[in-house]
Amino acid sequence: MRPRRLTFTDHRRELGANRYVYAVVSRRAQGLSIGINLNPDKVCNFDCPYCQVDRTPAGLAGLSRGVVVADLITELDTLLDWVADGTLWSRPPFDTTPAPLRRVADIAFAGDGEPTSSRAFAAAAEQVKVARSRHRLDATPIRLLTNATLLHRASVRRGLPHIDDIWAKLDAGTEAWFRRVDGTTFPFARILENLTALACERPITLQSMFPAISGEGPSEAEIDAWLERICAIRLTGGTIQAIQVYTVARDPSDPTFGALPAGRLEQIAARARALGFHAQVY
Repeated sequence: MRPRRLTFTDHRRELGANRYVYAVVSRRAQGLSIGINLNPDKVCNFDCPYCQVDRTPAGLAGLSRGVVVADLITELDTLLDWVADGTLWSRPPFDTTPAPLRRVADIAFAGDGEPTSSRAFAAAAEQVKVARSRHRLDATPIRLLTNATLLHRASVRRGLPHIDDIWAKLDAGTEAWFRRVDGTTFPFARILENLTALACERPITLQSMFPAISGEGPSEAEIDAWLERICAIRLTGGTIQAIQVYTVARDPSDPTFGALPAGRLEQIAARARALGFHAQVY
């Protein structure tokens, strides 16, 4: 078996016997992202066709619900100890990390499902922040990657003060495209309300995934609608500090979904920039 290499296309969550903490090379964070997986049961309220997580019965076999925060912090402490003593980059597979990316870019709540759907989210966010300070890594941001479905819940909002950056999904401008690319019946209006409310409280980063479906990307009308949505957030008083325009990078669960050409992504980002947004292509 060939040794595993950390690359942008390899986002496997395995790290020894760990259940909650893993590490990947992130093209958007531009470095090593220490991941916090609050969904080891692979439960998610989206079923994105472009997602690489195996949610088939075979992929879910043997998994159980529930997060033990104390165990999570033990796993995190071990990884952060490797960062502190400098041995991280000599341990496989971290020793394969390209030299320019050999830095801990963030600690990110991401993983195999929507992090805020876990009942442990608020407690985990608080304890991860404490652990970061204990390891003198206060300059390393704690990020939340979220689909924005549950940001209105009081239990979720209790955890948000412990998060430095929020990267929230907005993959569509219309209800129809939203349902198609994110595989959900969740009301699109609730996503927009949550994003607007949060952006009015604190700056947010939007993550916008634009795939090709059977070779066809979103129409120009769909991009028009998406631009209207982000402008509406700003007009309401919200702050969008950045927009990440990206596409499929790993093998999706639905083979009809693929990567949108880089040139088309750049066209979409350029239209957002023309409206005064900071948009970057990944």
